[in-house]
Amino acid sequence: MKIGAENKKEVTIMAILLAVLLLVGVYNFRDVLWGSSTEATPSTPTAPAPQPRGSATVATAQDTDSNLRTDILIWSRGIQYEPGNRNPFAYAPTPLPTPIATPRPTPVGLPTPTPIPTPPPIPLIFYGFTTRQGEPKRVFLAEKGGEGRNFVAGLNEIVDRRYKIVQIQTNQILVQDMLNNNTQPIPFTPRDQR
Repeated sequence: MKIGAENKKEVTIMAILLAVLLLVGVYNFRDVLWGSSTEATPSTPTAPAPQPRGSATVATAQDTDSNLRTDILIWSRGIQYEPGNRNPFAYAPTPLPTPIATPRPTPVGLPTPTPIPTPPPIPLIFYGFTTRQGEPKRVFLAEKGGEGRNFVAGLNEIVDRRYKIVQIQTNQILVQDMLNNNTQPIPFTPRDQR
């Protein structure tokens, strides 16, 4: 078994990574391995230089830092914390202002539902029917008022491009108004009562 004969690419990448790791380690620990050329010498603390005693020449930290709020510092020094249930580190949200009660409008009344319009009556008169052997039953219809046109129709046929004959009985017929989608019975009316 030969190591690396099959995975030459992986072995090459691994060798490069190990070389980079070795260089980084040497660079980081060079002071420990070879010693530092600039040894830190222990120094004794020195006293600050004496300041002259004039109010015009003395620069204080308060004058140089414009963000320092001395009024808040003085206020916080005067606060006395007393032991108890209060946790000074807990966040306490500010109370919300009480809302102003506005009177609700009184309802005038419930809206009345609009009435469903009744479909117009079908303006046809049924005055008879005929039956012949081997043929379906046919009805005779006339138009109410107006021109007085006459129609002859069978079951499921449409009259005047609007009315469909749904059912034929001996004393009435059921007619469906195709535009208004309603069905109305039309009773038998003899021809002379028309």
